[in-house]
Amino acid sequence: MELRRAARAATGTASLFAQRSFMRLWLARLAGTAGSQILMLALGWQMYELTGSAWDLGLVGLLQFLPSLPLLLPVGHAIDRFNRARLLALCLACQVGIAAALLLAEHGGQMSRGTLLVVSVAIGVMRAIQMPTQQALVPLLVAPALLARAMAFSAAGIQVAIIGGPALGGLLFVVGAKTVYASCVLLFASATALVALGVHYRHEAPTQAASLESLLAGLRFVFAHKVVLGAISLDLFAVLLGGATALLPMFAKDILHVGPTGLGLLRAAPAVGALLMSVALTRWTIRRHTGPLLLGSVAFYGLTMLVFGWTTSFAIAMTALALGGAADMISVVIRQTLVQIDTPDAMRGRVSAVNAVFIGASNQLGEFRAGSIAEYIGPVASVLLGGVGTCLVAALWWRGFPALARRDAMVGPEASARPVP
Repeated sequence: MELRRAARAATGTASLFAQRSFMRLWLARLAGTAGSQILMLALGWQMYELTGSAWDLGLVGLLQFLPSLPLLLPVGHAIDRFNRARLLALCLACQVGIAAALLLAEHGGQMSRGTLLVVSVAIGVMRAIQMPTQQALVPLLVAPALLARAMAFSAAGIQVAIIGGPALGGLLFVVGAKTVYASCVLLFASATALVALGVHYRHEAPTQAASLESLLAGLRFVFAHKVVLGAISLDLFAVLLGGATALLPMFAKDILHVGPTGLGLLRAAPAVGALLMSVALTRWTIRRHTGPLLLGSVAFYGLTMLVFGWTTSFAIAMTALALGGAADMISVVIRQTLVQIDTPDAMRGRVSAVNAVFIGASNQLGEFRAGSIAEYIGPVASVLLGGVGTCLVAALWWRGFPALARRDAMVGPEASARPVP
C-alpha cells in the first residue's frame, strides 16, 4: 500500500515537470516573487528609517491595497477575454520600470516618504493585475487531476523566493540600497522574459460582447457558491486580523534588536515553514477531510501569532513565525485549489480577481490594521489582539459555512476527468 502511494506521488510530480509552460511559469513566479519580496523589505526598512512611524508602515500596505478596488471588475473581465500569459508579461515588465525608478531615486538622493508612498500605489496597481492573472493561468497549463499538486508545487517555489528574497535583501543592504533595487530590476526582467517567450496555451477569445452583466458575473458567482465564498472570505478575515508583517521592522529594531539582517530572517521565517509544508503537500496531496484541515490550520496560525507577539526571544519568534507559515500553507493550498476547481474556466478570471481583492485586503489592509493599532497600543498588543481574532474567525466560519466545514474530497470525480483546456 505504502509503495503504491509513493509511486503515485512520484508519478504526479514527474507529470508536472513534463508540463513545459507550467514549469516556465513556475520559474517566472520564482524570480518575480523574489523581486517583490526584496522590494517590499526595502520599502519597509527605508520608510521606518525615514519616519520612525508605525502609521507610515501601515500606510504602505493600505496604498498597495486601494487600487485593487476600482480595478476589480475591469481586471477580471480582461483576464477572461485576453491572453493571460501576455497580460502577465506586461505586468511584470511594468515592475521592471518601478524598480528602475527607485534605483534612479536612490542614486540621485531623492528618496523620500512621498516617493515611497507613490511607489506603493504603483505596486498596488500591478499586484491587482498580476495576482488574479497568475491564479487563472495555472489551471490552463495542467490537467484538473494535477491541479492540487500544481498549487502545492507553485507554493513551494514561491516560498523559496519568500525565504531567499528577504534574506538576500537584508544582506544587500550592507552593500547599499542601490544594489537592492538593481537586483529587483534583474529579477523582474528575468520573469518577464520567461513568461513572454515560454508560456503558451490555446487561447480562444470569448464571443460574448462585454456588458455590465458580464462584468458583475464574478461577484455573483462567488456570493452564490458558499464553498467559494467561505474559502475566500476566510483568508480575508483571518489574515486581516492575524497578519504582523508590517510590524516586523519594529520588532527587529526595537524589541528583538536584530537590525536589518534580522529583519530579513524574520520575514523569511514564515516562508521556511511554508516551504517545508508545501514540499510535503506536493508529495502527499490532500484528498480527504479538506474542510476540517482548512479551518484547523487557520486556528493554529492564530495561536502561533500569539506566541510571536508574547516572546522577546529571537529564536522563539523565528520558530513561531515558521510554524505559522506552515499552517498558512495548508490553508493556501486548500483554498486556492477549491476556488479554481469549483469555478468554470470561462469565469476564472473574474472570480480570481474577486479572490485577489480579498487576499489583498487581508494582506495589505492587515498591515494597515496592525500598523494603525500599534500606533496607539503598541506592536506587541496589536499582534496579540490579532492572534485572538484569527482563532475566533476559525470558530465562526465552522458554524457560518457548514458546506465548507464539512467538505471532504478536494477534487470531485467530474473535475478529475476534465482535460486541460
